[in-house]
Parts: sequence; structure tokens; C-alpha cells
Amino acid sequence: MFRLPGARPLPRVRSEQAHRAPHRPAEAAISTDKTPSWYYAEEFRAEDEILLRARERADQLGCTPIMPGAGAALAVLAAAVRARAVVEIGTGAGVSGLYLLRAMAADGVLTSIDVEVEHQRAAREAFTEEGVRPTRTRLIGGRALDVLPRLTDGAYDLVLVDADKSSTPEYVEQALRLLRPGGVLAVDNALWHDRVADPARRDPDTTTMRDVGRRLAEDERVLPALLPSGDGLLVGVRR
Repeated sequence: MFRLPGARPLPRVRSEQAHRAPHRPAEAAISTDKTPSWYYAEEFRAEDEILLRARERADQLGCTPIMPGAGAALAVLAAAVRARAVVEIGTGAGVSGLYLLRAMAADGVLTSIDVEVEHQRAAREAFTEEGVRPTRTRLIGGRALDVLPRLTDGAYDLVLVDADKSSTPEYVEQALRLLRPGGVLAVDNALWHDRVADPARRDPDTTTMRDVGRRLAEDERVLPALLPSGDGLLVGVRR
């Protein structure tokens, strides 16, 4: 039996005593403070210089990119479905786009929509630095709710929603239209700065993200899950 050096031997317990020992729920042994585990998970995969420079551009532009843990989870999902056609609502400075492009099939195409021209210029810089062929990205400037209806129904393997929170319900509905059966929906900021889990928080963005989660949990069109990675990644497989 393994024992730490210097530790006192454990007392013998008769089998009938062990049998009568009260059951302790597994959750009672888990710390309620998840902060160290969250940081550990976020740093589980270190980001390289290309991603870090993309984050620096995002900071300069004042846009908030997907966090490392959520980016890594997003990449796993894209690889799992062997994504070839992906839509990204909210280009930002290209951080999430890098995660997606690295995980997609070699001939996969990322369609990314953003109303901010400067954001897409920064994303192009990141993709060029990564060595992504121009034919693999389609950056569309404009309001997503104007662009999305022009995209083909059921033609996409994955849709990432990471734009203005007030329009997230409409983005999700468009995403479900665009996804093929077995395709993946991903919504970033699903925990919205840890406010969604607090029912006392009633500001518009928190309420919107909370409602989006509730609706997807009850939507028979998807098989959903809420991942605590990053700022929360709400995912669902299109049935």
C-alpha cells in the first residue's frame, strides 16, 4: 500500500464498519473556490507569439477576444467535426479566427463578419502572419443581421457567436438556420463576467445572455452544454 514518507500507518477498519460508514457525497470533497482550477485550465495550453500579438492588437483596438481556455475548446470542437465551412460573427482582431483556422480542415474556409473595418484589418494581419492562404478566409464588413440572411441554409459545420450581446438571440437563431445536422453552435461570453449565475444581476447584457442559455437548454433543435472555459462557452450540436 502506498504511503507518504513519514506518514503514520492508517488504522485497520473491519469490513462491517466500512460497510456501515455514512456515504459522503462526492461534491462535498470539492472546493467551492474554483479560481485556482480555472486559472490552471486557462493556462493548460500556452499561446504562441502569433496569438499573443493578435491579443495585443485587440487590446489596442479596444475589443475583447475569446479567452485561451475557450479558444482551445473551440478548436477541439472544430477539429472534432472536421470543419470545412465556418461562420464567425464578430471578427475582432483575429484571435478566435486563428484558433478556428488551425483546427479546421486544410481546405476549410472561415467566413467572418464584423462591422468594424479596423478589426478586420487587424485580423488579416494575424492571418497573414500565420501563413493562412487568402482563399481560406472571407472577411465581410457590415452588420451581421444584414449579412447572415444571405448565407446558405444548412451549409456550415460550425458557427461562432461573439459580437454585441444585445443581438445574440437573433444571431443564435440565424446560426441554427445555417448549421447542418451535426454542426456545432458556440456562443462566447455565456457567463458574462460571472454575472449570469447571479440572479440579482439584471442589467440588459446579463439578462440577454442568461435568456439565451435558458432557451437553448430547452430548444429541441440542439443538444447543448455550458462550458466554464474563458468567460463561458455555450455550445450545442444541431440535431
